[in-house]
Amino acid sequence: MKTIVLDGLYMNTKDATFDYLKWRLDLPDYFGRNLDALHDVLTEPCEPTQIVLYRKELMLAALGEYGKMLLTVIRDAAKQNRMLLFFEDV
Repeated sequence: MKTIVLDGLYMNTKDATFDYLKWRLDLPDYFGRNLDALHDVLTEPCEPTQIVLYRKELMLAALGEYGKMLLTVIRDAAKQNRMLLFFEDV
């Protein structure tokens, strides 16, 4: 199983977050840099993958409501894509 580790420290603005996600998730150049596009790529068929988010509280402090929406998108994608698991710190 492929493991992708995300660190909330690097997700402190929308632009920084999408740059970081594009790099860590190895997203294509045409990635739309928005939550709908992220949902689309996370629900596409993939090899078994787990995404692990550390320091979630730093991301939430920096992004506020947008950070909460981002978490919802990733959680929902993991529910829809049986090949994707999402783990977050508490």
